[in-house]
Amino acid sequence: MEKLTAKASIQIQKPINEVFEAIVDPNKMNHYFIKSSTGRLETGKTVEWNFPEFPDSFPVTGKTIRPDDYISFDWSGGLANQLVEISLSSVGEGSTVVKITEHEMNNDKEGILIMMRQTEGWANFLACMKAYLEYNINLRKGAFDFMF
Repeated sequence: MEKLTAKASIQIQKPINEVFEAIVDPNKMNHYFIKSSTGRLETGKTVEWNFPEFPDSFPVTGKTIRPDDYISFDWSGGLANQLVEISLSSVGEGSTVVKITEHEMNNDKEGILIMMRQTEGWANFLACMKAYLEYNINLRKGAFDFMF
């Protein structure tokens, strides 16, 4: 049975290095995605991400980090074949396309629901990062208060 992946992409009007740093540097990421992290996302390093909406922390292990090009990490808590891949590419002068793929979910009712939630989550991540980098706005603040 074919596996499912969650995908999202966006173009951000900032140079590729700024976008890359906004993803791996917790002091930037805490302006649009996480509340805090125990460190910078690096190849082979596990950090703990804390989110403003959730009491738990989440282990995130950097798999392959190539500056200004590619970031992959596992945040599955040990599930097999769970990998997030983020590809960056320059478009014109000072603009970056970000493509995210999260692998892989079973092609069944539960897997489809997970894939839909993850796709929605990555689209939100990208919109929040764009708002932060281009306009210095934190879209996440208060966005999920209704859920709790």
